[in-house]
This record gives sequence, C-alpha cells and structure tokens, in this order.
Amino acid sequence: MCGITGWVNFERDLSREGQIVQSMTDTMACRGPDAEGIWFSPHAALGHRRLSIIDIEGGRQPMTIEEDGRTVAAMTYSGEVYNFRELREELAGHGHRFRTSSDTEVVLHAYQQWGEDFVDHLNGMYAFAIWDPRIEELLLVRDRMGIKPLHYYPTPHGVVFGSEPKALLVNPEVDGVVTNDGLRELLGFVKAPESTVFDGMYEVRPGQLVRVKRTGVGKRRYWRLEAREHTDDLDTTVRTVRELLDDIVDRQLISDVPLCTLLSGGLDSSAVTALAAKALDAQNAGPIRSFSVDFVGYTEHFKADPLRETPDTPYVHELAEHIAADHTDIVLSTADLMDPAVRRTVLRANDQPNGMGDMYTSLYLLFRAIRSRSTVALSGESADEVFGGYRWFHDAEAIEADTFPWLAAMYYSLRADDDEGASLLDPGLNEQLDLPAYREASYRAGLAEVPYLDGVTGRERRMREICYLHLTRFVQILLDRKDRMSMASGLEVRVPFCDHRLVEYVFNTPWSMKTFDGREKSLLRAAASDILPESILQRLKSPYPSTQDPTYERALRDELAKLLAKENAPVRSLIDVDRARAVAAGRTGSIGLEHYRRNIELVLQLNTWLEDYDLKLDLTG
Repeated sequence: MCGITGWVNFERDLSREGQIVQSMTDTMACRGPDAEGIWFSPHAALGHRRLSIIDIEGGRQPMTIEEDGRTVAAMTYSGEVYNFRELREELAGHGHRFRTSSDTEVVLHAYQQWGEDFVDHLNGMYAFAIWDPRIEELLLVRDRMGIKPLHYYPTPHGVVFGSEPKALLVNPEVDGVVTNDGLRELLGFVKAPESTVFDGMYEVRPGQLVRVKRTGVGKRRYWRLEAREHTDDLDTTVRTVRELLDDIVDRQLISDVPLCTLLSGGLDSSAVTALAAKALDAQNAGPIRSFSVDFVGYTEHFKADPLRETPDTPYVHELAEHIAADHTDIVLSTADLMDPAVRRTVLRANDQPNGMGDMYTSLYLLFRAIRSRSTVALSGESADEVFGGYRWFHDAEAIEADTFPWLAAMYYSLRADDDEGASLLDPGLNEQLDLPAYREASYRAGLAEVPYLDGVTGRERRMREICYLHLTRFVQILLDRKDRMSMASGLEVRVPFCDHRLVEYVFNTPWSMKTFDGREKSLLRAAASDILPESILQRLKSPYPSTQDPTYERALRDELAKLLAKENAPVRSLIDVDRARAVAAGRTGSIGLEHYRRNIELVLQLNTWLEDYDLKLDLTG
C-alpha cells in the first residue's frame, strides 16, 4: 500500500519542476513511510511513497518497462492485486519476463499485453497511474469498489493527480476553492460519485478508468453492478458464499510483513478472523493476531442506544478464545481522544471535516497502536452493505421513505438530529445550501442507475434499490474513513467483503434469500455457522463503537466555548454564534445535548480546517 501522485502538462517541461513534484510526493509520506521515488519525462512526472508489503526489495516505484533502451510505460501504483501470481504465469506464457516478484510489475506487464483492457483481469484493491510516452497518454485507474482513493484536477494543459487531495493542493496549478457545492458534499452524508469538496477536483469513480490526452480528459466505466438472474437454490447459495470467502481470505493473507485482523466481536469481523485463523492453521503459520478498540469504562457502564444493544468486548474475548487468537485490546480514554495533536493529525489525514468525531479519532489511534506490531490488517468492513446488515434494511419506515434509508433512519430514531433541529450553522447558510434538495437530487441520480431484472416488483425491487444505494453511495464514506485513518498510520487494511466476485453474486441474490431465516445477513450467518460461537452468530448488529464517557461531551463543549471566545476564529462566519454559545453552556432547550455532539464536532473541525488549509470560500452562488 502506498501513496501516489503526479502531474501531466503537455505545454511544459516538467523535468524542470522537481521541487513541486517533490512537495507533492512528500505529502504522501504517511501512506508510504518505507521508500520514495520520482520519475520524470518531458510532459509527465510521477511520484511515489511506498509501504513495503510484497517483494520488499524489488517493488520500488515508480516502475518502468523498457524496450530497446526506451521507456514504453511508467507506473506509480498503490494497492494489492491478489491474483498477481496467476496473472504472472499467464503473462509469462505470452513471453513476458520479470525482474521482480512484485504485483506492481505484473500490472505493468498486463497493461503492455492487453492495453486498457488489462483492468478486466485484475482482482484486488488498487489505484494507479500509467504514463505511456509512445502515445502521450495517462491512464488513471481505480478498483471496482473504490477501496483505494484517487483524485485528479484537470488543468488547461493536462492534469494533477494523487491519492489524497493534499497532494494536489500543493501544486500551483490547483486552486483550493470550496463552494456551496463543496459544503453540500461535506455536510450531506451522501457520497456522490466523482465529487469532492474542492471546486474543480474530482475523484476517479470506483470501477472507472480516466484517460488524459492532449485533446482532453475521457472516462470509461470498466465495471458496474449488473442485474443477473440468480438460479442457485439456498443450499448452493450458502455454499457458494462460503467458497468465495474461503478463497478471498486465503488470497488476502499474502504478505511479506506481519499481518493481523480487526476484531469487534460482531458477525463480520469474527467471520474474517476465524477464516484467517483457519487458513493460517492449515499453513502452520498461526496463531492469527487480532486487535480491537475499547474505551475506559465502556463495557462496565455501557448504555444501550438506538444502534447498539451490547458492548463489543465480551464477544471479542469469546471469539479470540474460541480460535486461540493472539489478541490485544486497545483501550482509549477521553484524554486520548481529545489530544489536540491527534485531532489535527486525523483532520489532516482526512483533508476535510466531519461530524463523526471520535469514530475517526479512535480508529486512527487503534491503527497507530496496531502498526507497532503489524503492517497489514484484514477488516470486516462492508459486509453490512453487501449482505444487508444495517437495522434500517429491516425498518419498514426507513425502507419506504423516499430518500436514502440511512438518512431516514437517523431522522426517525433521533427525531431532532435533522439539519434544522440541531444544526449550529448560520440559518442563512443552511437555507442557501438547501441540503434536502441536494440529497433529493443525489437520491434520484442513484435510483436512475439501479439495474433491474424484468418482472421484479414490490419489496424485491425496492430492496435491490436499497442495496445498490448502499454499495455506491454509503459504503464509500466508510471505506474512505478506513483508508485515511489506516494510511495515516502506515497500516494497510484489506477488505475481503469488497471482493467484486462476492459483491456481484450477493447483489443478485433475491432479498427473500438474503433474509431466509428472518434475520439480517442470513447468508453470511449460515456460511460461517461452523466456525463461530453461537452467541456471535446470534448477536444483533452493533456498529463501530463511540465513547459514552460523559467527560468527552463536556470536553467538546469546553473546546467550543474556547473557540467562540476567539473573535477571529474563521468558522464564526459560518455558524449561529448565539446558538453555539448556548450549546457550549449546556442550554439546548427541548433538544438533548447528545443530539448536538455531532454538530459540535463538525464546528470544531471546520475551524481547524479553515486555519490549517489555505482555502478560499466562495459561497456566492
């Protein structure tokens, strides 16, 4: 796993712009702490920071292919291709010769063999750029599910690109401007494909290939979810899911560095951990290492909320004992979560504010602690989107709402946490942004993409829509969080449930089969029934934990009060200062303080973002 960046300018000799390209590459240091490299040609420059995972000595980048002393292709690559060994053998049969054992070189030769159709041969998580000097064309490619990020900014004479926006923002051809549309993207809690919060900057869409030529920028979707008839019976379907998971986890255990799993005690992470333990045991390479996050006093003083009925730790320990894992709890305090340096690091890693606060900070601290013992981790992320695990998948009110179901569920469960109810933004700005209209347009755009089977109506048709929206508009929020927090720590996190073969198969399985036992994630539960304790198989979905320590909420209000005391705080122009003062003092009227927590987090991060980033706010339109 690595950080990549680069610059193409068809009217400029970029070999003279070494300092700018070096600065762009330096922003990716956390993503690649082990090595760096820069490659230049007259009109293209590629930068790379490396986190060494496979072929530690041979996989240095940027990597090139030479013919008759001339470079025919150069690549900067981030990610892992899990079928690289099979591809290497196939390419060798076509006459290709390899200098290294890395998957990077295999991908580069695959491009040489098949042109841009090489993407159809890849299984993995990746984002990369290939410059072909023979035709002066840059290819930007992102994996099918968007596990690895890739951003680009078209310029009058080319493009600037990178794993994260920060790599682009240091280039003088990129303007760091945030408009109303950027704020809508920031606040909407909907991941619109290709959009970013920065004006003129785009994200390569999952499963998309972007071509940059002298004539301009072109885009092609090489993969998307399609409607296919599911003809397997229930037993065959469960068996197929298990066979896929066995193969996926086994492939994703490939590593030349220490590996572990993330364990929450829920069905998803427990299944991945148990499958990994089983595979390692078969190789006489166990035990599996596992890690979990916890908060001081969380288990002892746990209070059920609308999303979580039980604490994680008892189930974590039960699973670890069940499979004889080498397990470690990472226990965090309010002081850990409120550490100013940590909070700034988290914001810097994310390149934009969010209201999820400690759910980002604690994840970063978990990953940072893991990194001292492991370099690669397997995660249970995305199983809920694939198998239908969130509670709102099974909430008639949320399903029938004519909007994104996660937004409906948040409103119906909290009743007061809508934009108007607990917002601390200036009322005029709220009106100007009109988030309901923005979400409505995004929702309609998502529905327009859904692939249907002829004759499918009623609940089956609606649940196909729900699943599609989660796999294209919701999962990206969580994958982005996972990527930014892990790479800020120099940790690679792999996501077995995002293997496109599994996603395609389960997406086309009828909803009645996905819930055949009347529960959420029925297929996954059945597929993992022989490797998990009954208590974990029957445990209700419990999302990633959020601290319940009352001192954390008080610390947030104290920080808000300090911020409001600064007359020159940049966020003051965006918020309702009087209302924010009342919330900081604990005066919230009929709306409980707990409903303001997300909005306090957002205001604090917005202010730090405006302080630390050289941004221009253009909210005139």
